Amino acid sequence: MTNRKKIIIDTDCGSDDAMAIAMALRDSNYEILMFSTVAGNVSMNQATINTLTTIEYADTYAPAVYCGSRKMLVRDLAFAHETHGRDGLGDIGLVPQKLKISSGSGVLKMLDLLRNSDDGEIDIITLGPLTNIALALRLDEDAMRKVGNLIIMGSAGLGRGNVTPVAEFNIWQDPEAAKIVIESGLPHITLVGWDACLGDCMLSPQEISMIRKSGSLGQFVIDCNRELMQMNIGRFGDAYLDMADPSAVAVALYPACIAACEPYYCEVDITQGPSYGAVIVDVDHCTGKKANVRICSKLNPMLYKQYMYAMLGVKSLGE
Repeated sequence: MTNRKKIIIDTDCGSDDAMAIAMALRDSNYEILMFSTVAGNVSMNQATINTLTTIEYADTYAPAVYCGSRKMLVRDLAFAHETHGRDGLGDIGLVPQKLKISSGSGVLKMLDLLRNSDDGEIDIITLGPLTNIALALRLDEDAMRKVGNLIIMGSAGLGRGNVTPVAEFNIWQDPEAAKIVIESGLPHITLVGWDACLGDCMLSPQEISMIRKSGSLGQFVIDCNRELMQMNIGRFGDAYLDMADPSAVAVALYPACIAACEPYYCEVDITQGPSYGAVIVDVDHCTGKKANVRICSKLNPMLYKQYMYAMLGVKSLGE
């Protein structure tokens, strides 16, 4: 693994996180050094159990999984049970059979790895609220400035929200943490908006069936998303899957699939009003402020899905 690009994944492991984590574990170009877990879709304890379960199903190697923050910085938790089930994996009774939680703080372990790394050696991918990343910045900003790319599944991108008309769940869950991170001045932040996984990038019922029939991993990543499929009958008219976290992993690990990713000045609304938790994007450069993040708002559906299928061991339609 010495020649692989090194990454850390921070996750509130729900059902779409599980697919994303499996994809990352099966990409031979990358080495996941560790996982840190955070409350979000489910409690931090449940997210940790789900991460361990996913690693077992991926059946490649087993990075250490450390517990991170149990609470948001300011607001109370609002779990996404309606999207992911009470246990985050569709309530189908999955638990790890062999793997155990590693001792120690996920935030402190992350900082230790960064302190002992070269500048840019380690990338971080976040799949949940940014609580752990904000805490790490507050504890040791110098160490965090050694991060290469920080790829965040978060924001509505250039589109609509999925938890309020303007806010996306991961940012809305802990907007105060998101504000710290997005406005930190870290030089290589990419937000992968919820809009990136919509439209032709959603998995159709036919594609979902194909993945599920591909083997035990395919069955796992689809069955744990059953609550989301049911929800999407109402949202999109059929049992589609909008795979937000897999889209962020694809952006991070297979950037050839990116169709639109531009720099913008952004800030996070933490005022107690209707846009609380929204990422305000200065699309037309009205403020005159220098861009502080890049926003990936569109993927090439064919390349994105080809990468997903390859990582999950799925033969695409027509093969």
